[in-house]
Parts: sequence; C-alpha cells; structure tokens
Amino acid sequence: MTDIADRLLERLTATDRGHNFPNVRPRDAATMIIIDRSSAVPKVLLGRRHLGHKFMPGKFVFPGGRVEPLDRRMRPAGALDPRIEARLLHQTRRPSPDKARAFALAAIRETFEETGLLIGVPHKEAVFSPGGPWDAFAQAGIIPDLGAVHFVARAVTPPRLLKRFDTRFFAVDASAIAARHEGAVGPDTELTELTWHPIAEASRLEMAAITTAVLEELAARIAAGFSHDLPVPYYRMLSRRRSRVLL
Repeated sequence: MTDIADRLLERLTATDRGHNFPNVRPRDAATMIIIDRSSAVPKVLLGRRHLGHKFMPGKFVFPGGRVEPLDRRMRPAGALDPRIEARLLHQTRRPSPDKARAFALAAIRETFEETGLLIGVPHKEAVFSPGGPWDAFAQAGIIPDLGAVHFVARAVTPPRLLKRFDTRFFAVDASAIAARHEGAVGPDTELTELTWHPIAEASRLEMAAITTAVLEELAARIAAGFSHDLPVPYYRMLSRRRSRVLL
C-alpha cells in the first residue's frame, strides 16, 4: 500500500499549482460510490457533470454534495457499523453519532437527487420524512439503510480553490438500490449521463485527480476483502504538502 500511497500523492500534488482564489473553510460533503459486483469485474456508477457548471464542468464524478440540516433528522433503517462511525468522527468538528449518520444519509440523498436512485429497503408502514428530497423516499415506502454502507475515503479540497469540501466517500453495493425515479438525468440536469465502468477503465475518463485516487483506493480495498476492519485513507494538505494518513 505504500507504493500506492506515494503514487497517488505524487499525482495529486501535480494538480495543486495555480490555485489563487480566496481561501475558505471547506464544507462538509458526502459522496456515494455504487458498485456492481454481480460479475467477475466490479463496475462503478459515474455521472458526467453538465458542461455549463463552473465547478468541474464535463467531468465524471460520483453522485454527492453538501451535508444539509435535514439529513440529521432523517430516520434510517439499520445503524452504521461502529467501526465506520468511529472513523467518521475522527478529527471532525463537534463529533456526535447524529453527525456520523448525517454524512452517510447525505450521500444517499444526493445520490437520489442527482441520479433518481433510492438506496434503502422497502417498508410496509408509513415512512417518516423531514421534508425536501426525503419526501420521495416516504412516498416510495423506502427507508435509507445505513447497514449497507461502507466508508472508503475522506478528502479535503486544497486551499485557494473555487470551492472547498471536506468529503466523505461512501460505497454501497448496487443490490441496495430499492427503486428509481426517471427524469433525474438528462441534457439539462446536473448530471447529463450515467454510465457503469470497470474500476480500472474508469480512471481513464475525464475526472478530478482525487476521483481517480479514490478509485484506486477502492480497487485495493475490494482486493483486500472490502471489510470494515480495513483502514480508511484521509487526504488533506499539511504544511503545504499533500498528506495521506489512515483512519
């Protein structure tokens, strides 16, 4: 893993030049990687951002976005694995179990908003919703299931960029998709297309360096058994240098 770490840090450092925007505090964000492991070669779902966006136009990304207050109020089915919760709250401002759940729930909500995919389990009784996009889960009778979620990486956007995020990267098997709403992806939406790609081939697409790095981390994690016991890489800047530590 040391060779992987050195290679990824070198790749990320090569993209750090020329940042000259005013520095801002990174916003908490969450991203979901959906993995199809039904065949011998695992595939991941990627979306292409609209060319009209100021932030990463035209690049392939995992669905995700900022953590919102409503995410703390949504009631999930299943709990986060205790090992995930502990790693999510390490070096996090004002840590709490509610905050850890909100990170994972934000990834599930953003996945629905950007792809129309509802990750969770069917529920026969009425499903609570705090409002907003969560209403779609309640109407479909789907409860987001945190028991199916894996925590695979964390990365903080370097200083002096247009936007900065402290992003937690989650992963879930495609079998966790309980329903789908049509119309979320099209020529005028945030993601203009969704495509499944083998992990090794996906890194050849036009994407941010950190997305490529997380894909390589994911491949190594799957090869090592994809267990919650595996450490989680944390990328950030320390003393003006890229750093990768294990949570």
